[in-house]
Amino acid sequence: MEKLNLLVVDDEPGIRSGVARILENYTVSYPFMDEDIGFEVDLAETGEEALEILESKKMDIVLLDNKLPGIQGIEVLEHINQQNMDLVVVMITSYASLELAVKATRQGAYDFVPKPFTPKELRASIETITKQRFLRQMTQKMNVEGRQVRFQFLSVLSHELKAPINAVEGYLQMMQDKRFGERMDDYADIVSRSLHRIQGMRNLIMDMLDFTRIESGKKKRKLERIKLCELVQQCIDSFQPLSIQKDVDVYLNCSEKIGLEADRQELEIIMNNLISNAVKYNKQGGRVDINLRREEDRVIISVEDTGIGMEKEDTEKLFEDFMRIKSEQTKDISGSGLGLSIVKKLLDLYGATISVESEPGQGSSFTLVFKEDD
Repeated sequence: MEKLNLLVVDDEPGIRSGVARILENYTVSYPFMDEDIGFEVDLAETGEEALEILESKKMDIVLLDNKLPGIQGIEVLEHINQQNMDLVVVMITSYASLELAVKATRQGAYDFVPKPFTPKELRASIETITKQRFLRQMTQKMNVEGRQVRFQFLSVLSHELKAPINAVEGYLQMMQDKRFGERMDDYADIVSRSLHRIQGMRNLIMDMLDFTRIESGKKKRKLERIKLCELVQQCIDSFQPLSIQKDVDVYLNCSEKIGLEADRQELEIIMNNLISNAVKYNKQGGRVDINLRREEDRVIISVEDTGIGMEKEDTEKLFEDFMRIKSEQTKDISGSGLGLSIVKKLLDLYGATISVESEPGQGSSFTLVFKEDD
């Protein structure tokens, strides 16, 4: 049986021993797992002791108390982020420090478990984390394995993700129990986080459905002559609410009637992903310019934004499956990490190319080149 290393960091002896007892014989199972997964628990009562353990032993999960003697839990979390440790952090917090817990999750913690928690609540959180870790490993493995196996896995994953995630269920239970009071305002942070999770889940499902159809080769294609300027304008119009919210102006430069032999749905997926990113990762009050032109037998589309930009090493891995560039500026922007991967796979069907130029703080420019046969 595989065992994950789990570190409990809490200055209360009862919490440390309680978690150890709850997880002592607890195992997690999941479809496609060859065996169940158990847990080996280490204990630390201070942040300093936790850092020593993290430096000497590979951990998979850390249950981290906010308030500790000496350095605080939030400082331990910052150290984990700075060292890029491959582990999942769950904050343990009292109800009184809910605001700090929410702040911690925004800084990289996966979630938080409020004190006092029941064995059922703790196991539910650990089960979710373990499944997420397993799915991530499976995805990485699928990158070098057969297409049909990947299709089967992603189909199961899409189905699983349609159910409300455990975190949202927990938030709703807290509201039902009126743990923070009678006023709706007392639950503003919880409601906001729940809606954010649900929207992210919905986007992920849609991306993964597109992804599985492409990967399996089962997506039906209908090739026809597309009026490209009209299609791109329709895509721009569909993102108008988001662009208004971000105060981003989107301009289309298409001075001639350009046609392209293509599948309409595929082109919409390509343009929707590029326009969505150009708006989402833009600055408040920014600008997006979409240029379409024909050069002999080539159709060239460029999407340029004045957004946050990225480093050169990040642009080189943009089109990998489940790839998201993580930074202080992107931590509150939801996404599946599949959008640009889907764009690249669809462009490959046309023998088309995509390139990107970007400068941190200055913006990004994506250029698509379609070559039409004579």
